[in-house]
Amino acid sequence: MQSKFTQSILLAALIGGGALGASAWAMNADKAAGKPGCEMRHGQAMKAKWEARRDERLGELKERLKLAPSQEAAWQAFVASAARTQAAPDADRAAMREAFAGMSTPQRLDSMLERADQRRAQMAARAEAVKAFYAQLTPEQQKVFDAEAMPKRGHGGGHGHRGHMRHQS
Repeated sequence: MQSKFTQSILLAALIGGGALGASAWAMNADKAAGKPGCEMRHGQAMKAKWEARRDERLGELKERLKLAPSQEAAWQAFVASAARTQAAPDADRAAMREAFAGMSTPQRLDSMLERADQRRAQMAARAEAVKAFYAQLTPEQQKVFDAEAMPKRGHGGGHGHRGHMRHQS
């Protein structure tokens, strides 16, 4: 004879399994109908949240720098370069996965190296834009910019939650 506890566990497992199956079916139905799935909606929401936070930080930086009107064009070029470098990467992960599925291992490696080269070129362009803007700043503004651009202790610099481990010795 099974105990009430065991019966409760089995019932909960059956209900949970049914709920998971129903949600998986609903997600697949959305994909089949051409609707964005949960991961797409979540990704869009996270991107919008991230962009709003980036805009807020840029606004705070601009206030702290106390830019002169003659520096406004350099600021606009700096901000535009940030927007360009953030919009390009990982535009369509699903398409990339599909393309990878039809490739051999050497082809996938070549594709990954090509993407790495593209990211490096974007980083080089971003570095040039930062250097051009930095050159327009006064020594006092450069100190503010240096302090603001320094990664904060305990923050992973956008690389997950493991960033604080690098600071421990």
